[in-house]
Amino acid sequence: MSTDTDRPERASRTRGFLDRVVIDTRPLRIRDYRRMWVSTVVTAIGSQLTAVAVPKQVYDLTGSSGYVGLTGAVGLVPLLVFGLWGGAIADALDRRKVMLYSNIGVAVTSALFWIQAFTGLRSVAVVLVLLGLQQACVAINMPARSAAIARLVPPELLPPANALSFTTFTFGMVFGPLLAGALIPVLGLSTLYLIDTVALAIASSMVWLLPPIEPGENASRTAGVRDIVAGFRYLAVRKLLLVSFLVDIIAMVAGMPRALFPEMAERTFGDPPGGGSALGWLYAAIPIGSAVFGLFSGAFSRIPRQGAVITLAIILWGASMAAFGLSHSLWLAAFFLALGGGADLISAVHRSSMLQTEATDEMRGRMQGVFTVVVAGGPRIADLTHGWGAALFGTAAAATVGGLLVIVLTLGLIVWLPSFWRYRFVPKPEAA
Repeated sequence: MSTDTDRPERASRTRGFLDRVVIDTRPLRIRDYRRMWVSTVVTAIGSQLTAVAVPKQVYDLTGSSGYVGLTGAVGLVPLLVFGLWGGAIADALDRRKVMLYSNIGVAVTSALFWIQAFTGLRSVAVVLVLLGLQQACVAINMPARSAAIARLVPPELLPPANALSFTTFTFGMVFGPLLAGALIPVLGLSTLYLIDTVALAIASSMVWLLPPIEPGENASRTAGVRDIVAGFRYLAVRKLLLVSFLVDIIAMVAGMPRALFPEMAERTFGDPPGGGSALGWLYAAIPIGSAVFGLFSGAFSRIPRQGAVITLAIILWGASMAAFGLSHSLWLAAFFLALGGGADLISAVHRSSMLQTEATDEMRGRMQGVFTVVVAGGPRIADLTHGWGAALFGTAAAATVGGLLVIVLTLGLIVWLPSFWRYRFVPKPEAA
């Protein structure tokens, strides 16, 4: 039988356990990081409203899924091109100004999206041009935003700061589309663009309040092709960073099965031909898993053995995708996708922290630019490989073989560079 004196001790143990497991919010005590994080929260929700509104408007105008698919290509090309260039810009200029001006650029394009929808312009070409311009601004913004984190928080708080940022984006991916679906019937499609514009204005005001984040003394003052090439040369001789990118490419290209979701929803999980709840659960499961793991990121963000954690997380992702391919129950399939989403978040947090720690400040923007290209391009290539794989061998084989291939290729990389497995996170004063 417990006594009153036992209760404070139990409460203390409970608080200690929660502090170790629940997401680490210490970076939010730092005013400048908190301002950037608030801008990230607002942008994460608002951007997903536009991400839903654009394909919906294109479909409403054309009645063609082919045109909807074209929006993916139009959005991808600027992300690839300007992601690399944006990294060079982030290394050459004040990162606060890069974030501010690119945020304003995204806000302006969102306002133009609202004007064309509100006035009933009904031009697919205008929508696609605006989408391309907006994604170019986003691609310039992302490397500067990520590279700035290491200048806003102490080195030892990099992993929890990245966990907070990635979890925020993930929640945006989950709740943004749900909010968009609820608002379109009530407020109309054009209002989504207006809400995103207001959100981006708020985000820009938060960035404006940040201190200058000037490039270091040894930084390049130009952002041309030569500087982009210098970034790739830098990456080629730093094998730890190179492997951190390669494992993500392996995970996404070989293991991302989202192109299989429409067919599997109907043929494996019993959705009607016009679509049903199974498709929604398949698309939502990965970000839901990431969001849940993000809430409890304290359990893994403090682990110093980052190389081992990344490796095991990628292997767990591959195993989860292989198990998803073999699942005949929707809820079991959703569980494995969610488990994979959690593993992907763990990998992303530690890969980002490794990059920010091991890359010099003069190269950090360009490395984040490569990170942006990998994150944007890998799943698109996976759509192609899994789509053709399913056409030739079936959806179950495509997903299962892809997941197993992730495991085999990841282990092969570790055999090639065992120092990656042994890598430990050691905060470096020069990273701040």
